[in-house]
Parts: sequence; structure tokens; C-alpha cells
Amino acid sequence: MPMSESRVLQTFLDLVRIDSPSGFEGACAAYCAERLRTLGFAVRFDDSSQRTGSDVGNLIAQLPGTAPGTLALSAHLDCVEPCRGVEPRIVDGIVSSADDTVLGADDKAGLAATLEAFQRLVESGEPRPALKAIFTVQEELGLVGAKHMAAEDTSCDLCLVLDAEGSPGAIVIGAPTHYTFAAEFHGTASHAGVVPEDGVSAIRMAADAIERMRLGRIDEASTANVGTVRGGSATNVIPALCEVTGECRSLHRPTVEALKAEMDTAMKDAAHSVGGSVDVIWNLEYESFSLAEDDPLVMLVSRACEDAGVAPSTYRTGGGSDANILANNGVPVLALACGMQGVHSTAEQLSVQDLLSATDICVAVARRMADGS
Repeated sequence: MPMSESRVLQTFLDLVRIDSPSGFEGACAAYCAERLRTLGFAVRFDDSSQRTGSDVGNLIAQLPGTAPGTLALSAHLDCVEPCRGVEPRIVDGIVSSADDTVLGADDKAGLAATLEAFQRLVESGEPRPALKAIFTVQEELGLVGAKHMAAEDTSCDLCLVLDAEGSPGAIVIGAPTHYTFAAEFHGTASHAGVVPEDGVSAIRMAADAIERMRLGRIDEASTANVGTVRGGSATNVIPALCEVTGECRSLHRPTVEALKAEMDTAMKDAAHSVGGSVDVIWNLEYESFSLAEDDPLVMLVSRACEDAGVAPSTYRTGGGSDANILANNGVPVLALACGMQGVHSTAEQLSVQDLLSATDICVAVARRMADGS
């Protein structure tokens, strides 16, 4: 394996061995910062930790270019649990966790590809745009770090968010608007065996509300879900409280607003129909973004994929990423697949070849930006 290829693999293995659950990204950030400083980048951390509660802020690193433009590569520093004490193993070119943990390819594949791509570009001495690294905290908790970034820290001509599942070459050109809700159904407690008629069951209200909702896949661009239901204290007590959480998403804003209204009405009607009440809090997690398949940025990245020997493809996803936040802050952004498979599970894995291909694509994008193609 050529030196640069073995280096990016070793970088990835180093990164997954660093514990970095959401909120505790400091050690992983320190590793990345040292690598970037060695390449000549000016590295700093923003003050977002004062608001996110993480042990470190978002990492922003910049290196002046020798050609016009600025290329930013973005990935997140945190992993979902269980992600402590990861010990990677490689079998037949596939990296997975040797123990009962996630691997952490989400998103340390993105971090490793960024660090290697930048190192190749610097070492080659070839013309290149200015380079920027944007490594965020608490992405897994709702894109928290990205939501607290200053506009000047994300300015660039193109940002690639290396945080999509699947084989390299896949380009995310659209992602949904996402709402979540937390609801509390309030009824009246009573003894279930003595005076059940005096009680008003909050769990029954919640069940009725869920039954009234359209859930699952609504259409090709929209989904809705109830994720948790908690209530009751004992089998002989009519429950006075039931808590429900859920969400709705759509690539089309009018559709998600209609779904939100439907779900809200279902909960209120179910509660009022039996003399109870419900308090519902909705939160806009992130806004959608969408680009046309012939958008110049999409075409640039597609051609770079071909330069790297990878067949490009475009798709719109039902999931969100930091790309949603950046796009709605005016940043020209695309999300790219970087090889991770089975994310958020202990079956997570990453092909070594996919890691190499993701790196090659990033280098190819920088080269195309440098020569104006």
C-alpha cells in the first residue's frame, strides 16, 4: 500500500481509538488540531462550548491558497454511544469494531479523509485553493455545534460535508426540513379497581392521538414518527400523565408544515375528547436544502468523482447533517458519502478502499477548483 494510503488508514485507526462521545470531543479535536498545525494551518476553536456544554468548541482551521477560491471540508468530532474503548479490526479490507461498540466511522472517516486530502495537497506543492477545515461538536445530538457557528467561520466557495452513509461518489443534493415534538397528556388519576370511572387516562389519550396520526412514509419525500411513549405509575392507578415524543420531516416545506399541523391537531383532539389536556412543544431541528442535478457545484463534484475513478450519483435523503445548517446560513454546500455502512450500530463498518476513494475525491475537487474547471 502506498505511503499516503497507509497513512490515511492509520489516521482513521488512530481517530476511532480516541473516545469522543457527544460533549466530550476535546481529545479528538486536539489530535486533529495538531495534524493541521503541522501542515501550516492556523487553527482555533470557537466559543460555542459556552453554549453547547461540550469540553471544546468547534474547530476551524485555515490555510491560504495558491489559486483562487476556498474549499472547506467539514466533518463532526463526536460519535454515538457506545463509542468508548473502540478497538478496530481489519478483515479482508473491511474495518469494524472488535468489541461491542460502534466503529466510529460516522464521522471519523470524514475526519481522516479531510486530514489526508489536505496533507496530500500541501505536500504536492501543486496549485490549490485556500483550504478550510470545519470540525463540529455534538452533531449527533441535533447538529448542535453547527447551529452555534459564526458566519465568518464557515465562509467559503464550496463546503463538502463528509458525513453521508454509503459508497463514495454518492452526492447528497437535498435533505428535509425536520420538526420534533414533546407532548405531555394530562388526565385525572384514580384507583383503577375501585373508582375507574373517576379517572381520565392520559395513556388512553396518547394512544388515541397516535391512532389518529399518519405515520411512517407519507410520500416519497416525507415521513412521520412517534418515537417514545412514557406514562403511568402502577397497574392499579389510572395514569394522569403520559409523555410522547415524535417528529415529521419532508423535503417540501408545505408538506412538513401540513404534517406538523395534523399531528398537533390529533393530539389536542384526542385529549379534549375525554376531558383531558395536552401541552405540545414543537422544535424546528433544521431547514431543508436542495440543489438541481445540473447545479454547477454538483457538476464540479461529479467530475471530480470521475477524476478519482469513482462513478458519481446524486440523491435526496430523509436524514439531516451539518449541511442543512450550513446551507441555510448561505454556505454553498454538498454532503458526500465517505464509505460508512451500518452507522449508529455495533455492526458499523468501513471499507479501506472507500476511505481511499473519499480522500481521492476531495483532492480532485481541490484540483478542479484550482484550475477553474
